[in-house]
Amino acid sequence: MDETAQAAQTIAKFLQAFTASGGLRLRFRVKARGARRGNAEASQEPRLDATAAEGIDTDGPRSLYVEFTGPDTLLLTARNGELLNALEHIATKMLWLEHDEHDRISFDADQFKANRDRQMRESAAAAIERVRGTGRPHAFPPMTSRERRMLHMILSESGLPTASSGEGPGRFVVLYPKGTDTAAPFNTFAPGDERQSQRRPDANRVRDAFRPRY
Repeated sequence: MDETAQAAQTIAKFLQAFTASGGLRLRFRVKARGARRGNAEASQEPRLDATAAEGIDTDGPRSLYVEFTGPDTLLLTARNGELLNALEHIATKMLWLEHDEHDRISFDADQFKANRDRQMRESAAAAIERVRGTGRPHAFPPMTSRERRMLHMILSESGLPTASSGEGPGRFVVLYPKGTDTAAPFNTFAPGDERQSQRRPDANRVRDAFRPRY
């Protein structure tokens, strides 16, 4: 059994324990892609041996793709896929993947990420048009590291500069007008910035809650 097949088996065993202990009505399949000689696969079956399937003959590093189906997939995709992303993150730690190798494993449920990728491309196209028209930067909502890397790649086709800003789970991508120095820190509350109009009402409510009352 090669390294990728062993990784598929490890992930399958972890997910079987997770779904069984949580009483979740989920089924999953672990597939290895980008294999030169075959496609290692493991699924939620009594036997978890990763078996080879013919038909794959491509170059590049092999990666694992996990697909969930079943009545409880909504639990995985709720809150912007929070649980789905958490499981994917745990899997990267179990396989001891370096930060730049996290793209080698991807979890999806009922095409949730596939649909998000499509929405991301549509959002990127709209942002490119807006930045070119207004000459002002556009800040996207916070995303996972995988989504940020994908968004940077999509936006790079426009020729406009991009950069990531923020910390931790609040980190987001900013698209800048051509010629902008992206090394300068992005002002989240710059005049006219959409994020300012979205967040200022919350700040006002917080201040009002702690304001002395006479």
